[in-house]
Amino acid sequence: MIMRRFCFFAFALLASVSCKHYTPEYVTFPDDEKSPFYVLKTSVTDVMDESPWEKVDFGLSVDEEETKATSASLNDIFRGVVSSFMSTRVCEVVGTYESTDIQGNPITVSGKVIYPADGNIKNMMIVSHYTIGANFECPSETFSFEGIYAAKGYMVVISDYIGFGVTKNKIHPYLQAETTARNVIDMALAVREWAKKRNIKIDSDEVVLLGYSQGGATTLHVQRLLETFPEYMGEFKIKINYAGAGPYDVARTYDYSVKVDVTGIPCAVPMIIQGMSIGMAKPLDMSYFFRDPLKSHYDEWLNSKKYTVPQMSALIGADKLSMILTPEGTDRSKPETARFYLELMENSIPRDYVPQAPLFMFHSEDDGTVPFINSQLMQRQFRYMADNIEYDFGHYGNHQKGALKFILKVLMIID
Repeated sequence: MIMRRFCFFAFALLASVSCKHYTPEYVTFPDDEKSPFYVLKTSVTDVMDESPWEKVDFGLSVDEEETKATSASLNDIFRGVVSSFMSTRVCEVVGTYESTDIQGNPITVSGKVIYPADGNIKNMMIVSHYTIGANFECPSETFSFEGIYAAKGYMVVISDYIGFGVTKNKIHPYLQAETTARNVIDMALAVREWAKKRNIKIDSDEVVLLGYSQGGATTLHVQRLLETFPEYMGEFKIKINYAGAGPYDVARTYDYSVKVDVTGIPCAVPMIIQGMSIGMAKPLDMSYFFRDPLKSHYDEWLNSKKYTVPQMSALIGADKLSMILTPEGTDRSKPETARFYLELMENSIPRDYVPQAPLFMFHSEDDGTVPFINSQLMQRQFRYMADNIEYDFGHYGNHQKGALKFILKVLMIID
């Protein structure tokens, strides 16, 4: 029963929980003209009122009694945890900042900052969010689930990523590692300067990094860029990075899905192919990879930003790769597929990278969506850094059940 409840709730996490549909006016406030983080909308809310654990679209078929029992149990857990914090009232600030797109050109991106209304801020928490599909799910449009950490004294900084918020008309460069990590870091840099200008005091200069699934891979790339890229080195001191179940090796993740001929998130496969294509000098031919009906409708289903992850997967209507992709699209001996595979490797964690700052890695060994081999490979790569890295690997169920375990684990252990 407990595991069924975990599964029920965690699917909602992966669908990028949506609590309140904001319609921010994307106009810069005059008094923020000289700030690197341009404020578009501000509000003060209560995490208990927002209740992201209640206002979710689970996207599951379960019987009514099980739904009621699961919802009540999880509501009690999260309400109890959050209500034990000193303050649950938080400030939400939607804004824009300058970053770069995948070609290195300047681009204006949006995101949200959430911090305790009482002004007692321990650290900045730089969040890399998990996979979403609809624009109303992006941080600037809703109360993101990671906002609950603001109730524990953190300034939570969450980028929409390119493809959402003010850039919703652009294709999201899904799993394009360096570009997305830059977008995340650039927002944190802009918010830091904005906070100084507003005399918002943060007790420590150290930052906490966090992300699960797509966010898990992104947050490790954020750490990599902060530690190894000259333009970012020295900008932030990392207190700890909480990385959960990320596709750190995108190529191995794709290999696994092809081998078992099944995926826990059907829409993620075409999103990966499209995302890799954006970064290539010669884009991939989607009709080469996609079968119908996906081939005829992928632009509407993936890029209109009208559909959530469960809705996109339902539209695709299959969870077997052999029903989603052409035989050529999974055959690495074919030149077009080989080009795609090389791009996957380029967007994986480099095999010579070893983190310097403390790292907490979480993964369920039963994960069939982002296979556990991702974290096994990282553990092998980081094996000489045992004193700096903590691993929490166990049989926690599938990718969605693991999401719940990760969120609760961080809630309970974070300072």
